Amino acid sequence: MPDRPKHSLHRKIFIGLLAGVVLGLLANFFFAESKFLENSIRYFFSPFGQIFLRLIFMTVIPLIFCALALGVAELGDARSLGRIGLRTFGFTVVATSISVLIGITAANWIRPGDGISESGRQALMQTMTGKTVTTAVENAGKAKDWVQTLLDVIPRNPLADAALAFESGYNGGGILAVMFFALFLGVALALARSERTLVFEQWLQGMYEVVMKMIHIAMKLAPYGVAALVFSVVAKLGIDVVFTLGKYVAVVMGVLALQFFGVYGLILRLFVRVNPWHFFKAIKEVIVTAFSTSSSNVTLPTALRVTEHELGVPSKISRFVLTLGATANQNGTALYEGITVLFLAQFFGVELSFGQQMTVVFAAILAGIGTAGVPGGSLPVIVLLLQSVGVPGEGIGIILGVDRILDMSRTVINVSGDITAAAYVAKAEGAELTLRMKDEG
Repeated sequence: MPDRPKHSLHRKIFIGLLAGVVLGLLANFFFAESKFLENSIRYFFSPFGQIFLRLIFMTVIPLIFCALALGVAELGDARSLGRIGLRTFGFTVVATSISVLIGITAANWIRPGDGISESGRQALMQTMTGKTVTTAVENAGKAKDWVQTLLDVIPRNPLADAALAFESGYNGGGILAVMFFALFLGVALALARSERTLVFEQWLQGMYEVVMKMIHIAMKLAPYGVAALVFSVVAKLGIDVVFTLGKYVAVVMGVLALQFFGVYGLILRLFVRVNPWHFFKAIKEVIVTAFSTSSSNVTLPTALRVTEHELGVPSKISRFVLTLGATANQNGTALYEGITVLFLAQFFGVELSFGQQMTVVFAAILAGIGTAGVPGGSLPVIVLLLQSVGVPGEGIGIILGVDRILDMSRTVINVSGDITAAAYVAKAEGAELTLRMKDEG
């Protein structure tokens, strides 16, 4: 009996999205003011979608803690490679910062989340969380000054921040404090490596793998959870939400294209001294693999082979930069996370201050180090970012149905960024790239 298609789950999710949209539009058209529809959403469709979301939510804290600590611990190995490690780290921070700032700027300029009526938001919030949108706006408006915000990033009690991170009234460091503790732990783990600390590092790795398996199991419910969540939204808001979601997808895809051709193209032209078009043509196999698998980790073997054989990057550089980049250089994901948080804030009528948006930028850059290089690995991070700025985490259900195509696209940006970083480091180290020699010939 032939094996089932590897990505059949994602096709089921897409079918669930379509079913939710079509049935929701029909319900909105025929039963918009019906008490039966309201009760069906409140007592059946919304709770079923919430079951799926809560299975994801409960993995958020352990996943981010383990992934970020392990990612930074691996980054600590850069000490053994001297200049290569420093240049890789510098490229990662600069490229990720640029990508997030581009995404935030585009979301503020185009405002893809606008267009939903206030009454629609109120009804949607009551359905999804049992709260009114006013509560979310009030929580978001309790902004601390930048000094206190900066101090709260350093936790006095990381366990308290982890335990209360999802409480709407909590005014401590919350998610950012947990991320800082994981970051600091990773640095210390890298500096204190020994046989005894290896046991703890292996425990973190084991916990990470267990949590990823939990997410994998929860995602089995995704097609049905997405259908229920999308039906609840569309049945309440009608065609408006479909247009709003389409505008969001267009903005994300446009900004990802700008990062790919604009930012990477300039880096290749100015610092690597190669023709960007020839470069992208040389790595087309990697691009196709990344797009089809939505996984930086799965694409890694292909990326290593192409980078060494087609571009001429020395193996000692490619193996370090690409292996590290599969976890720590997630430019496309960080960009996507920034846009998504602002989109959902706009969708729910939550206006974020400049300081809160800078919090999103900082957290997205940090999350780029710890986001799992697997399909859907950024979803728990988005929940964290939403909670950190007072936007309901349950709102992520709105974008789950279209996340697959965006996941495929941002993985291309992630992997292409890794290869661009490897080429940049190789050029800076004085290596003669095969591609550059071909261009000159």
